Amino acid sequence: MILTVHTDGGARGNPGPAAVGVVLTCGTDEVRHGRCIGDTTNNVAEYTAVLEALSRIPDLCLHYQIEKIEFYLDSELVVKQLKGEYRVKDAALQDLNRKVRIGLGELSVPVSFQHVPRSQNAAADALVNQALDRIS
Repeated sequence: MILTVHTDGGARGNPGPAAVGVVLTCGTDEVRHGRCIGDTTNNVAEYTAVLEALSRIPDLCLHYQIEKIEFYLDSELVVKQLKGEYRVKDAALQDLNRKVRIGLGELSVPVSFQHVPRSQNAAADALVNQALDRIS
């Protein structure tokens, strides 16, 4: 079974109030989560969304026979950094990138990352905006 993970992070102001949205889909089951993460940049929020998803994956692995995990993000920067196609220059992003890599190393199944247009990441994007709307 494939676990599909859509993540999004956004900040209003950049830096400014920020939130993450995560949609994990396995078969016909879906888990959605969105929350505010304080004031930060959009790129930090994007990485934090991936970490949020990674924190939820072990529980799903207990209930499903997951053979592969596919991440979909609308942040080309984060996808290319995680694939090693772009260097990570920002110190805050270096730390988050390291944490993501550690989390990925703890998984026992193949993981892929793909950049998608925002329109194909609408559910995760909506969770970000709903979380931010609650604090404005």
